[in-house]
Amino acid sequence: MTLAEAILENLAKWRPHTSRETLEVASPETGWNVTVEADTVEGLGASIWELAVRRLMPPDQPEDLAARAHRVADRVTGLLEPLSLVEVDTQQGVAQLRSETPARRGEDRFYYEALLHPDGAAQVRRFRGPNAGDPRRQQVPFTLTHEALAKLADDLIV
Repeated sequence: MTLAEAILENLAKWRPHTSRETLEVASPETGWNVTVEADTVEGLGASIWELAVRRLMPPDQPEDLAARAHRVADRVTGLLEPLSLVEVDTQQGVAQLRSETPARRGEDRFYYEALLHPDGAAQVRRFRGPNAGDPRRQQVPFTLTHEALAKLADDLIV
């Protein structure tokens, strides 16, 4: 079973009982673990707080973060905005990708952020950017169909 198939199978029967719950899908066949933190899950889609992937077994060698970040940015096509590489911090061991062009709704800007780590782990979140009233960004949920969510997880494990 592929990672996407394992995710879809689990999402089909998962319905959170509280406002924010976590689904963990381990896929020994692919060597990956996926964590979906969601506010709402329905028959076709979910309101997601965070999507995270990590290897079940750490790799022998750390990945080249810049190369992986470019591959991920090229593969991720199911979000509202395409991702592009912002920076690679080799000291901290993290590559940061963000929406190329944030979406605008009134005064607010919305963008995705993906953090990639040399052990293969990655997280995707959505934020509302700072505006004049509040200079801090705020994490917000984002909505994806089950299929788009499974594809996003597959896109992160390149």
